[in-house]
Amino acid sequence: MKFIHSNGIALHYELHRPAAGLPVIVFANSLGTDLRIWDDVVALLAPRFAILTYDKRGHGLSDLGEAPHMIATHAADLADLLDQLGSGPAIVCGLSVGGLIALGLLSSRPDLVRALVLCDTAPKIGTDAGWNGRIRAVEQGGIVGVADAILAGWFTAAYRNGAAAAFAGWRNMLTRQSAAGYLAICAAIRDADFTAAAKAIAVPTLCIAGESDMTTTPELMAAMAKAIPKARFEVIRDAAHIPCIEQPAVFAALIADFVQPLLGGTT
Repeated sequence: MKFIHSNGIALHYELHRPAAGLPVIVFANSLGTDLRIWDDVVALLAPRFAILTYDKRGHGLSDLGEAPHMIATHAADLADLLDQLGSGPAIVCGLSVGGLIALGLLSSRPDLVRALVLCDTAPKIGTDAGWNGRIRAVEQGGIVGVADAILAGWFTAAYRNGAAAAFAGWRNMLTRQSAAGYLAICAAIRDADFTAAAKAIAVPTLCIAGESDMTTTPELMAAMAKAIPKARFEVIRDAAHIPCIEQPAVFAALIADFVQPLLGGTT
């Protein structure tokens, strides 16, 4: 396990660098998850790319620090991590709130972003009322009280019913997540709006949606992609909000195909 001090907290990260000089892809996680959600994707991409995964503050093995904080705080954490590791500019892939963090990083430190992969996310996710309701529910009953509803959004019914052991493991990851870290991210998502920033994106951008995502729907993601100059939009079938778990081979292939032209076809 590797840790680094960033903005007054300890961040947990993993850096897979099979050879010097490889382009870096950094993956930012969704709410209630840790860096393990990328394991299958990393295994497929690591031979050709350097891969950086990390636990955002309040999640996995990383410190929470003093809450509340904003998406800008998470973007600053990632910027410091990339600076300390000498890994920028990177291709930044963000899932759900990770997409907001990627947009925040591009807004504050464009020198660190070579390209974006925005997955099952949106410039503005949900409503204030929805997030305030989620916060109240977790405060009253803990994450376990909302876990079934969250997991029904994360995964298709086919995956929940057909991959029982793995699904149980992902449920454990969610329910063992720090409630304080979860609530801090809920508030940060509620207060974030990158609508204007998305329209100003000037780096190559790939937008990926799970076909069955009911949170950041394919329609919502298509609208975001349309607002981003020259963005590419792809839908992954048989996947919901976390396609990197349900369809890692398709997810990794889309990223590799997107990145290759940026590198002059060297991958």
